[in-house]
Amino acid sequence: MKGYRSLRKQVLSNLAANLPKTLTYHALDHTLDVLNVCNQYIKREKLPEEERYLLRAGAIVHDMGFLKGSANHEEVGANMAEIILKDLRVDQKDIEKVKGLVMATKIPQNPKNHLQRIICDADLDYLGRQDYPEISQKLFEELKNMNVISSAQQWKDLQINFLKAHQYHTPFAIKNREPQKQVWLNKLLAS
Repeated sequence: MKGYRSLRKQVLSNLAANLPKTLTYHALDHTLDVLNVCNQYIKREKLPEEERYLLRAGAIVHDMGFLKGSANHEEVGANMAEIILKDLRVDQKDIEKVKGLVMATKIPQNPKNHLQRIICDADLDYLGRQDYPEISQKLFEELKNMNVISSAQQWKDLQINFLKAHQYHTPFAIKNREPQKQVWLNKLLAS
């Protein structure tokens, strides 16, 4: 895909400069984490070049909508990405695929193809990793900042319900992330 380096530079610098500081979870670190996990899938699955670019572009723009607010941030971000990708002269069919990747990350996730399954699992990879406690703490702070939750009990209930409802979509995540996610869920249920 043409313009990947330009897209990466433009979007990441925009996120670094303009994301509200109240977004302690949906910050630049999260976008870079999702990109990193997508890169791991690319290597592991030896994805063809076109799919590599689409997946990386999707990872970079998937939470761009937070620049305009949290409401419908997937739709907003998909439309923002389309404008940038058009400026970079990316084919419309590839733009639609990138927009599909962004929309696939909307909760509850409902991926329709392999790349969408990968980006969904990359977006929530941390649920089944050792750094889950630190990352979930960032989300707790963010949701408090946004007045979505006000107490630790509300947060605990939200996490339990989210972990129970969530499912991974790729064989890798089902095998390598789901067991640890269940450990975290059981710890929450026991606390």
